[in-house]
Amino acid sequence: MSADVTALPPEVTTRWQARFRAPRVSLPQWAADAPDRCLYASDVSGVIEQYAWDRASDTHRQVTDRPNGTAMATLSPDGETIWWFADTDGDEFGTWRAQPFAGGPDTVPLPEVGPAYPAGLEVGRSLVAVGRSTDEGSELWLAPADGSARLIYRHEGPASVDALTRDDELLVISHSEHGDPRYPALRVVRTAPTSLDTPAVVADKWDGEGRALHALGFGPLPGDRRLLVGHERRGREELLIWDLATGEETEIVLDLPGDVTGGWYADGSALLVGHDSAARSELYRYDLAAGALERLDTPKGVVRGATARPDGTVELAWSSSERPPVIRRADGPVVLSVSAEEPPAAYPVEDRWVPGPGGTVHALLVRPEGPADEGQPYATAFLIHGGPESLDDDSYRARRAAYVDAGYAVVHVNYRGSTGYGSQWRDALTGRPGLTELEDIGAVFDALVAEGVVDPQRALISGGSWGGFLTLLALGTQAERWAAGIAEVPVADYLAAYEDEMEGLRAYDRALFGGSPEEVRDVYVRSSPITYVDAVTAPVLVVAGANDPRCPIRQIDNYLEALAERGKTHAVYRFDAGHGSLVIEETIRQVEEALSFALRTVPPKR
Repeated sequence: MSADVTALPPEVTTRWQARFRAPRVSLPQWAADAPDRCLYASDVSGVIEQYAWDRASDTHRQVTDRPNGTAMATLSPDGETIWWFADTDGDEFGTWRAQPFAGGPDTVPLPEVGPAYPAGLEVGRSLVAVGRSTDEGSELWLAPADGSARLIYRHEGPASVDALTRDDELLVISHSEHGDPRYPALRVVRTAPTSLDTPAVVADKWDGEGRALHALGFGPLPGDRRLLVGHERRGREELLIWDLATGEETEIVLDLPGDVTGGWYADGSALLVGHDSAARSELYRYDLAAGALERLDTPKGVVRGATARPDGTVELAWSSSERPPVIRRADGPVVLSVSAEEPPAAYPVEDRWVPGPGGTVHALLVRPEGPADEGQPYATAFLIHGGPESLDDDSYRARRAAYVDAGYAVVHVNYRGSTGYGSQWRDALTGRPGLTELEDIGAVFDALVAEGVVDPQRALISGGSWGGFLTLLALGTQAERWAAGIAEVPVADYLAAYEDEMEGLRAYDRALFGGSPEEVRDVYVRSSPITYVDAVTAPVLVVAGANDPRCPIRQIDNYLEALAERGKTHAVYRFDAGHGSLVIEETIRQVEEALSFALRTVPPKR
């Protein structure tokens, strides 16, 4: 289907496309022993690639240059080497490459470690720890600077390398040996070789079923054995410090209502705490000796990442629903920008708290400027987030703003399964995925119809990944609600998806569904969109990536064939990348397709 957005005034098209085309950057990471050497990602070339930045000379250099972009990279502590992950056209399967910070040829530094899906990389001062995942499970490897890599861990379930001490003597790995990768356990091992095939275990920590542990980093001082850990013992994400030298554990109990995460200040005396609540975030400094919590002055909105520099200044990536992303210091000045071009402002979100079958549902509403028809409810796009362990928030979203520019109200629903509302809310879809989330989406739909905001005859549903799965499932199980659906890189046939997806996702699905399709086939069938294809009445657009390892193309083709066999109105747009695209013009083409489909099937004006 050719894109046709000619129904929109040219200035509207120019405005929404400008939000995508305006160059942006990620929060720079810096080398621990050479903090003037930094690495960031940017789409200034039109494709997301990696860039080196020498702050001392304020020089920038493009590190990677690949047709479908490069998403993952990190710096060695001395700042001499950039490590980046080379997959093929977005399929997420590949090997780590290394390049000198100053430039030069790429090398394959770990030839013994074959191609795989990445499962963590920790670059130390004297060795490298790397994780890999394949259909056979997970492997973790150690590679000394002056020797060959050796295998230190293998398991059929997901595992990853998470943190190294400053002296490279201890390594933290996360694992799912207890059977549920959603709630990983931690193991600390010595990196020194032993006479055995496996390294010496220093300590294990697991909080039990339904309680995840995440290693957030060792203390930054020489000889530091303090490990900052994220836990959820009280039903939300909090912090503790685990001292491996003494075995002592200290919980950081903060009087904050939402989830918290954190990192170290460079002198080891304090923690930089990120606090997320009700789709917004803020930053704090927590003094470890005094136990004092000080809020940093950041505007209302969302902090995507933050780091405390060696001089104590805090740098962060911030945006709001109205204002575009910026890399700035907590005290105000802009740290990094690659263009004087700033994307157009967008639209504020309104909060809605709606009673639902599992508790109060938080939704975000954006209204277009002026009603579609005076005194009438809006044609509305329900834009559903993926994950499912994610959320929609008060950050800048070019896609959201494009729908509002086109005349639609937009609704986001942080359904059960979303993060940021406690462990119980996040885990509530276990055993009944898809249908649980749709109950919450339906509750918000009904509440906004009753409020007079949403026109029940002119509502479309759209999402990507898990949001695409929910879109297709909604079209089959809530056909009376939806006038159209746009599903991007979705799960469409869950049995076929399970067969073809990466092993890490199969393990996640087994935990979420309560077993494999061989064990609980009925649960997968109940939650699979293809089960309900006969009930679909609304036109549907499916956007699919040819190399997608997460929502593979065969199961999407199965769904499309089922639609065609039944004479259901549908369209498909295919692109040659993986689970989304890092190429800006390709992203714009996908949004053009989606908007054109929406304008034809659910016009914003009566």
